[in-house]
Amino acid sequence: MKKKKISKNWLVKHKKDRFFKQSKIQGFRSRSAFKLIEMNKKFKFLKKKLSLLDLGSCPGGWSQVAKKEIINGKILAVDIKSMEKINNVDFIKGDFREGEIYKKIMVYFNNKADVVLSDAAENTTGNKTLDSYRTGELCINAMNLAKRILARDGIFLSKIFMGSIFKEINEKAKKCFKRVVIYKPISSKKESKEVYIFCKGILKI
Repeated sequence: MKKKKISKNWLVKHKKDRFFKQSKIQGFRSRSAFKLIEMNKKFKFLKKKLSLLDLGSCPGGWSQVAKKEIINGKILAVDIKSMEKINNVDFIKGDFREGEIYKKIMVYFNNKADVVLSDAAENTTGNKTLDSYRTGELCINAMNLAKRILARDGIFLSKIFMGSIFKEINEKAKKCFKRVVIYKPISSKKESKEVYIFCKGILKI
C-alpha cells in the first residue's frame, strides 16, 4: 500500500514538472531533451555538419534535439531497448559494450565521429551508492569508446552521478581530454545527484 502511494505521489509530481509539460507541448519524447538543449546553448557544440553517436538513446529525446541542429551530418542512436523511429536518425539495438555492437558503431562512422553523447544509466536497484557506481562504469565505458572514435577536437558528453566513482571519472577525463567541465543543467532535478561531464579535444598520449 505504501509503495502504491509513493508511486502515485511520484506520478503527480512528475506531471506538475514544467519540463515534463514542455516536452509534451514541443513533441519531445523525454524531459531530458531540455538538458541537452541547455548544455548546447552553454557549450555550443552541435553544428550542421556533424557525425554524432547517441548512447543510451531510448526513448529518443536527445536524438530529436540533435536532429534539429545537424542538417548535413549523420546521427546514430544505440540502446539495449527498442526505440521508435526518428527521421534521419539511424538506430542499432544492443549494448555498445558488446564486441559486435561496438564493431557496428565503428564501421558506421568509419572510425571517426565528432560527438559522442551518453545519457545512459543502469536500471536502479534502490541502492543509491550501487546505482551511482554502476552508471559511473557506463560513463567510463562510453569514454573509452569516445577516445577511440572521436576526431581530434571531438566532444564527449555524459551523465554521471556524484558518488564514489566520480573522482575516478573526472581524473580519467582530464588525462584524455584538453577541456573537462562538470555541469548540472537547470532542467536536472535539484534533488538528483545527476551531473554531466563535458569533454573536448583528445589529448595525445
